[in-house]
Amino acid sequence: MTRRMARYALLTALAMVLSWLESLVPVSAAAPGVKLGLTNLVVIFALYRMGLRAAAAVSLARVGLVSMTFGNAYSFAYSLAGAALSLAVMALLRRTGRFSILGVSVAGGVSHNIAQILVAVAALGTGRLAWYLPALLVSGVAAGVAIGAVGGVLTERIKI
Repeated sequence: MTRRMARYALLTALAMVLSWLESLVPVSAAAPGVKLGLTNLVVIFALYRMGLRAAAAVSLARVGLVSMTFGNAYSFAYSLAGAALSLAVMALLRRTGRFSILGVSVAGGVSHNIAQILVAVAALGTGRLAWYLPALLVSGVAAGVAIGAVGGVLTERIKI
């Protein structure tokens, strides 16, 4: 129990650091809302090495702690929706056994962006934001490929 809790805490801390590092990279200057998805490395790793429960715990803890530390209620809503849908999709695809870690990661990146657009539409009360979805889907695929490739290497090499 203590080892598992320590692993959860370590992965949550790593996810928080990656979230902070990601905030320093000005990707969203070119396209608002676009991020590298570095924290998804930790979620992918947890999902493949420790299971869905661990990935969900780390993801939820990260969303809550990062929102309290660096964000606000809106960032919490966007982040929680994106993280929840992304993890649900990744867990389902992983369970089928038909997708590589790269495919699972791409689906996670895309679903994260879809969830965030849905929250924005609901929060602002307008469907006009859907015009931005294609740009977010492209960025979700690109980030998913990069994170999936790195996550695949990490998952292979790090045994816990």
